[in-house]
Amino acid sequence: MLGLRTVCGRRQLNLLQLRQLHASITANAPSVEPASNTPDDTTPAEVAPKKWTPNSIRTGLIARKRGMTALWNDQGVRIPVTILQLENCQVTANIKTIRRDQSIYHAVQVAASDRPVKTTTKQMLGHFRKAQVPPKRIVKEFPVSPDALVPVGTTLSAIHFVPGQFVDVVANSIGKGFQGGMKRWGFHGLAASHGVSISHRSSGSTGQHQDPGRIFPGKKMAGHMGNKRITTQNLPVVRVDTSLNLIFVKGTVPGVDDAHVLIRDAKKKMVALSNHNQVKGLYEKVLPKGVDDLPFPAGTAELAATLPPVIEAPSYRRSPFLPLE
Repeated sequence: MLGLRTVCGRRQLNLLQLRQLHASITANAPSVEPASNTPDDTTPAEVAPKKWTPNSIRTGLIARKRGMTALWNDQGVRIPVTILQLENCQVTANIKTIRRDQSIYHAVQVAASDRPVKTTTKQMLGHFRKAQVPPKRIVKEFPVSPDALVPVGTTLSAIHFVPGQFVDVVANSIGKGFQGGMKRWGFHGLAASHGVSISHRSSGSTGQHQDPGRIFPGKKMAGHMGNKRITTQNLPVVRVDTSLNLIFVKGTVPGVDDAHVLIRDAKKKMVALSNHNQVKGLYEKVLPKGVDDLPFPAGTAELAATLPPVIEAPSYRRSPFLPLE
């Protein structure tokens, strides 16, 4: 199902197969004959498993940031990565809301990190009991397309994100406390030698005279720095460890170690770019290079049990250690 380089081998699709894969759900659905003892008329499209399409928006995951390390790819290039670990991430609800303009909002509610019963409120205990999952420490919802709803109680796995694809990671940045203008905004400061008296790191003038007689909102001044919701976009997934539910993403992720982070398909390099290339007819560029398909509607623990424990993305760039000709 997944076109990846695993520890066992690698498989690629040709252009014709890619066109068939990303055409539509009905075009790719295998024909399934209804059982002879089934009284109702079940259509093949209803029985066939769902397939990912460029118009699909999948749910995200909740993970913990475990820290940073380094990996070396098959060319010997060192890659700095951040390790994100899933802690019994499960689906607790499917949300459907009708907006004022009569459009329908679909979302999947996901919870992670088990917590003791005695520290959970009775209201949340009832909510988790209805979903038949243990109490959780964090509950978030991810907007999805109508075809990407996940059954309640499903346990999500790290294989939900395929090595080679791009993800957005959302978390609260590290708090820095009250900081001055130079550290907070990168101001140059005043002169360090002549003509300045005890004002070397001052921000200087912050406004005008009687007209307008005030400081405009949004002026960059000293104040509290950090501890804000930050989204780091377009991080490549380098490796996935399904046995430990680890996701290795290239680059840095906001937040302190052991903090909860939200991971979702990259809006720019996955969702928007896939839809754009599908409309333009560039079927070989619908997904990133080396990725044939995405687990849909989600990567579950049952799917992870059928795959190798460690899956990593191959290197498609030219080796930097080869001499230039």
